[in-house]
Amino acid sequence: MAPNRPPLIRGGAAASGRSADRYFELKSQIHRKLIGVLNLERASSIPKDRIRVEIGRVVERLLEEERVPMTTAEQTRIVEEVLDEVLGLGPLEPLLKEPSISDILVNRYNKVFIERNGKLSETQVRFKDDAHLLHIIEKIVSQVGRRIDEAQPIVDARLTDGSRVNAIIPPLALDGPCLSIRRFGRHVVTQDEMLQYKTLTPGMLRLLSAVVQCKSTVLISGGTGSGKTTMLNALSRFIPEEERIITIEDTAELQLQQRHVVKFETRPPNLNKEGGINQRMLLRTALRMRPDRIIVGECRGAEALDMLQAMNTGVEGSMSTVHANSPKDAFSRLETMVMMADLEIPTRVILQQLASAIKLVVQVSRLQDGTRKILSISEVLGVRNDQVELQEIFTFERVGVTDAGKVQGRFRGTGVAPKILERLRVSGIQLPPAIFEENVPVNL
Repeated sequence: MAPNRPPLIRGGAAASGRSADRYFELKSQIHRKLIGVLNLERASSIPKDRIRVEIGRVVERLLEEERVPMTTAEQTRIVEEVLDEVLGLGPLEPLLKEPSISDILVNRYNKVFIERNGKLSETQVRFKDDAHLLHIIEKIVSQVGRRIDEAQPIVDARLTDGSRVNAIIPPLALDGPCLSIRRFGRHVVTQDEMLQYKTLTPGMLRLLSAVVQCKSTVLISGGTGSGKTTMLNALSRFIPEEERIITIEDTAELQLQQRHVVKFETRPPNLNKEGGINQRMLLRTALRMRPDRIIVGECRGAEALDMLQAMNTGVEGSMSTVHANSPKDAFSRLETMVMMADLEIPTRVILQQLASAIKLVVQVSRLQDGTRKILSISEVLGVRNDQVELQEIFTFERVGVTDAGKVQGRFRGTGVAPKILERLRVSGIQLPPAIFEENVPVNL
């Protein structure tokens, strides 16, 4: 390369819009030429590492043919990015390789945000244009046998690592295609890590593990991104190894560690509104397959009725999550979902079914400093005055924020011995009364 010619892209603040456009255009040319000379059928049968090396050589040769002045670093960068376009998800690949990123949010082709440690920040990642972003979205959804177009402009999918994907395109998205990826790493949070991150206290952990082991039904409540699925995965560790578990989800996210797990996933209807399989249908199928426990990833519709029936007719110890801001709101939402079944069941009967099926409600939340904590563990006592009666066992009390922005507060036991202790005792599990008097400060 001639040293007296300027590089293709100048670094830092000196990079101009024209240089960036030129870079994207060059990358697009190389990509098109590569597709033209690449035997895609042969490539699919070659190991990924080997095909990466071979494609890299072809890209380098095509760059030489273009006779574009480039530094070695720029050439390496463009080779990697073209490889990402061919073998991966283009500009998203560097973000997907970073395990600390929990969410990738593409508002439009030139605005990409990430969440790391509970905090949102904008990145320098850019797509060439709307068409480039749409191509990547189509690539994602086609891998799971789905499609996205004007007739079906919203789609839910998942990546090979289990990460959840939601995409929406024009005419519904006014600023161009929009994409969000909720990351799910293969690592399931352990009880030691939950204690280390101060998600809960040792006493709370002992109670939750005992309740799961004795097959009492647990409902996990919280807002979007509060850690409901993470908590569900963590609590599932306490399910005995010999039990048969069936999971039902809209998008497969659960990572149960037991060896006897059957996984179900819903299917949306096709363009003719046919072939759709919802959670309610899968629940009925699960009941015919001799489950010891049924775990519903998230309860969001009429399947709540079937889930209640399952919990009250022998499938004890089941677990699910629900979007709600408090334990009381969780029961209000479940009541509304049961009504969606259009069976005209009296409200009091619905509430009695809920109170009979669910024994414990765990309220989780993501706080303003990005940390996720259990704000409340409540026991269900029954129905009084046409409302489900709850008794709080543990609570997290917030008192302020440190200069560094960390939430201050304390985990506190209410001192009330839960009625479920008798069931635990019958199951051979003894909990010391002292754990219900816990008082653990956080950042105080």
